[in-house]
Amino acid sequence: MSLETRYSQFDALAFLYSGLESSKVCMMVLEKFILQHLPNESHILDLCCGRGELVQLLRIKGYRATGLDGSEVMLHDARENVPDAEFILDDARFFKLPPIFHAVVSTENSFSYVTSLEELISVFHNVHAALQSNGWFAFDLNQEERYPIDEEISSSSFTDDYATIECSSYDPEEKISKSNLVLFRLINGEWQRSNVTVLQKAYSTAEVQSALKKVGFTEISIYDAGRNLGIPKMDGRMVYICRKLIDS
Repeated sequence: MSLETRYSQFDALAFLYSGLESSKVCMMVLEKFILQHLPNESHILDLCCGRGELVQLLRIKGYRATGLDGSEVMLHDARENVPDAEFILDDARFFKLPPIFHAVVSTENSFSYVTSLEELISVFHNVHAALQSNGWFAFDLNQEERYPIDEEISSSSFTDDYATIECSSYDPEEKISKSNLVLFRLINGEWQRSNVTVLQKAYSTAEVQSALKKVGFTEISIYDAGRNLGIPKMDGRMVYICRKLIDS
C-alpha cells in the first residue's frame, strides 16, 4: 500500500471527532452479541479505529485490543489516548494481518467510505484472513434512508478555534452521498483554511450479505440499530454480526 492509495481524508477532519460516547454504545452492542462468547484476554482488532476510544474501552474490560486506521492524525491522538495499545497505520481495503484475532469490529459507519462493492469485498476478505477459526466480525452501515435523498443540506458550526461549513447531497441512482466541507482552524494565532470532499456509499443489506458470504462468513445476523436495538436516532443504521467458519 502506498501513501497515495491510503484513505487519509480524515487527517484534515480528525480534530472534529470525539467518539467516546458512541463507543460506549458500541460496547453495549458488542457485549450483547460478541464479547460474552470470547475467551478471557481475547485479541480484538478495531478496524477504522479513529482516535482509539473503543480500543481504550476494550482494554479496560481486559481484552487485548489493536487499532488500525488510515488517518495518521487520528492514530497520533489514539496513541496519546491509549499509549499501551498497538495501533497500525493502514487501509481497510489493503491491510494484511495473520489470523490472530478472536474478533474484528468496525463502528461509526466506517465502511460506507469504501465506495465500490469490489473494494468492500476486499475489506471483508482482509478481515476474514485476519480472524482465527470461529472468529467474530461486527460492523455497522447506514441504509439509504439516512442520507438526504433529492435534497441538498447545508450546515455550519463555529467555536473560538474553528469553523466548518458543510454542503451534502445524495445521488439515488449511484447511491453516493457527497459532502463538501470548508474548514477554518486557528493554528498558532493564524486562521488556516482547508477543503475536504467526503464520499459515502449506501449499500443494501442484500449487497452486504452477499459480499460477506462470498468471502466465507456465515451465521450472518442483521439488526436495525434504532428499530431492533433501541439506540436513539439510529433508525436505518444496520448492525451486522457474523462468523468465520472453523473449516474456512
